Amino acid sequence: MSSSGGRAPELRKDAVSNRWVVFSPARAKRPSDFKSKSPANPNPPQQKCPFCIGQEHECAPEIFRVPPDNPDWTIRVIQNLYPALSRSLHEPSASSLESAHTIGNCVLHGFGFHDVVIENPVHSVQLSDLSPEQIGQVLLAYKKRIEQLASHESIKYVQVFKNHGASAGASMSHSHSQMLALPVIPPTVSSRLANLKDYFEQTGKCCVCQIGSEDLVINSSANFISLVPYAATFPFEIWIVPRYHSAHFHEMDAEKAVDLGGLLKLMLMKMSIQLNNPPFNFMIHTGPLHGKGSETAYTHWFLQIVPQLTGIGGFELGTGCYINPVFPEDAATVLREVEIPGSA
Repeated sequence: MSSSGGRAPELRKDAVSNRWVVFSPARAKRPSDFKSKSPANPNPPQQKCPFCIGQEHECAPEIFRVPPDNPDWTIRVIQNLYPALSRSLHEPSASSLESAHTIGNCVLHGFGFHDVVIENPVHSVQLSDLSPEQIGQVLLAYKKRIEQLASHESIKYVQVFKNHGASAGASMSHSHSQMLALPVIPPTVSSRLANLKDYFEQTGKCCVCQIGSEDLVINSSANFISLVPYAATFPFEIWIVPRYHSAHFHEMDAEKAVDLGGLLKLMLMKMSIQLNNPPFNFMIHTGPLHGKGSETAYTHWFLQIVPQLTGIGGFELGTGCYINPVFPEDAATVLREVEIPGSA
């Protein structure tokens, strides 16, 4: 019996993605009973890998480290040894990038950047084990690298993402995240911007600034709010949204980075406790680089966390609609009530 008390299925449309989601609680156990069936394995404390301190020679070239020029580094940003795109190719010309907007098939040389952010030097330490200040430093490393990539006029979008656990796409168990810089704006980003623009033109307000009803909020900090989105695509999906309007993640300052670090740590800990340390992905959804100034009025960046609890089947692949067995209000209630051991 679902905690929704026999609640009828609903179809909800998310204003940001413009995607319909089917909520079908009859297909699920109680929301509080959801656990990962294949939790991400904790890292053996004695294991060594190329991302560990002292193994730097096994990695692809370094871009920068924190602190700079220090053998006792805390964060390293390096090139990906197996990049999806190549930084050694010639940057595409403005005319070839323009051709990407024409109707029909199109091809561009695979120019771009694919980087790895090693979040700490110790193999057994996960991102959620770090302090808010340390996580803030990781976020500031993303910011610095985005600012560097923005110097390339042909780079239009930078996707920051983290895969935790093999089934979430992580090929290395040492805690790390990745950054992919593209010469095109990906379709999901274009669609999100179009939806936000439509909302702004019809209401005069930023769509993301409007979200966050009380029954969907999990926790909040001085500058950020964590919530389950109204039409969450996945069970126990979490968004962390700036309370202040901002189009670009890399505009965040050091104080806000520490604040976000604390809330991100709290969400990862709650998710791990409640859902049995699930594999997860997080993605930073931000505005395109070199965009029009008018886009900043309706573009609002946010961080999305998706625990890997359910698979994707033919219905989802065929329709672009997802079936979520947990109503967002129930997921938010469960996550709100998770107690962190040792906290006041």
